[in-house]
Amino acid sequence: MRNCMINEMKRIWSIWMGGGLLLLGVASCSTPGGRTGTIELFNGKDLAGWQYVLAEPGVTMGQVWSVQDGVLTCQGKPLGALYRGPVVANFRMVVEYRWPAGSEPGNSGIFSRISEPLKALPCAIEVQLKHGSAGDVLGLQGKPVAAGQARSFEVKNHAVAGNIAGVQKMLDAENAPGEWNRVEILAQGGRYQVWINGKKVNDAEGVDLAPGLVGIQSEGGVVQFRRVALTPLD
Repeated sequence: MRNCMINEMKRIWSIWMGGGLLLLGVASCSTPGGRTGTIELFNGKDLAGWQYVLAEPGVTMGQVWSVQDGVLTCQGKPLGALYRGPVVANFRMVVEYRWPAGSEPGNSGIFSRISEPLKALPCAIEVQLKHGSAGDVLGLQGKPVAAGQARSFEVKNHAVAGNIAGVQKMLDAENAPGEWNRVEILAQGGRYQVWINGKKVNDAEGVDLAPGLVGIQSEGGVVQFRRVALTPLD
């Protein structure tokens, strides 16, 4: 299974590289461990380079995700994910998101180290964006995150996410609905560090090391994104 996963991810990587869909840019990185060589995964115009999976197969990408005026809007239903390469284990990632003004803040997340099978709620490491829990680091579908560290928790046999292991955030740093939030993730080996709006909100150890794709989540509420950028550190 692991060899099949690696071969499939190499195939996806080859397709994207061969098609020229990766938009490469160079940017300076302020987070510790950052480097130049940033890939702007969202080009501000369309969803070129992205693939999707939804819990309801009959629903199209355009019914859930749309781009207008440089903003990617996700309707939040049905459950699902946008995902894309490159395949990485160590990286710096910057995501800017907001809950639309006048709406009830909902749920979303940032996926990384996604493993097969690619499904609506994948086997992956998630940095939670759910209102009130933004910054939690979760291992979904049995993806390991070490127990016994500060703020660690487990959920067994979740109806959709399977076995969950995670580390809760240290503090709240979300802005009010209508305001943009900036999330920075630094993944190095088994360590995930997370900043929201310039404040360090999590530092999780013992995170599963398997490389994978990255993605953003559709789950239960309208959410908007204006930047998704990745700096591979492998």
